[in-house]
Amino acid sequence: MVSVAVAQFAPGEDKEDNLAAVGRLTAEAAEHGARVVLLPEYAMFTAPRLGQRFVAAAEPLDGAFVSGLSRLAADHGMFVVAGVNEALPGSTRFRNTLVAMGPDGTIAASYRKLHLYDAFGVTESQVVEPGAIEEPQTFTVEDLTFGLQTCYDLRFPEVTRRIVEAGADALLLAAEWVPGPMKEDHWDTLVRARAIENTIYVAAAGQNAPTGAGNSMIVDPMGTRVVALGERTGVAVAPISAERVTEVRAKNPALRLRRFGVTPIS
Repeated sequence: MVSVAVAQFAPGEDKEDNLAAVGRLTAEAAEHGARVVLLPEYAMFTAPRLGQRFVAAAEPLDGAFVSGLSRLAADHGMFVVAGVNEALPGSTRFRNTLVAMGPDGTIAASYRKLHLYDAFGVTESQVVEPGAIEEPQTFTVEDLTFGLQTCYDLRFPEVTRRIVEAGADALLLAAEWVPGPMKEDHWDTLVRARAIENTIYVAAAGQNAPTGAGNSMIVDPMGTRVVALGERTGVAVAPISAERVTEVRAKNPALRLRRFGVTPIS
């Protein structure tokens, strides 16, 4: 059994302040026994509107912000997972990257957002370069394997299915789920659907107001919300277990019974 935390806050345009907030939330998660803490998408830098400010704020994965995440992971002896703006030298765009820092202070896994948020009046692709389609990266804590995913990718079920096919028992989903009509309902429905159809845990950490809709949660393989944060800044911790995954997959062998695979379009 592994205790996992979702940490919810509203990052701003001061990267040092954002890192300090991540540090406080990580310490709180560690105090509650978490071995893994998940922070939101764009935890490094968030502005009210996407634009060149995001590009200017981007850093390499050995830059100051990720180095700070590395120190937090090492200091607390846990995995710290957070969304960062990864710099692309010489480009007018950056990568929306999720990094998992291990207790040894190195990157245990990373994920570059595949489906960009060109929807609901936003055009993320103007400043973000999509990630390449490659074999999903995972990391393991005790007998549980964790996969990574980001925000709008939640609307594409094949993304999660590929991560499950790579061996994941739990998905760590970082988001800045923008508020709007029906958006909160979509968030809740889709997080639970990805857990149910794949018989996995889904830990989903989003930004809260004013930049995000909040409601970070951890859902078990039956789709039951184990913990949730509502609208508040803070941390929620829940134990997850490989035994629960096995139990649910015995009752609902959907993965074994499926007759279709996932093939990339490009």
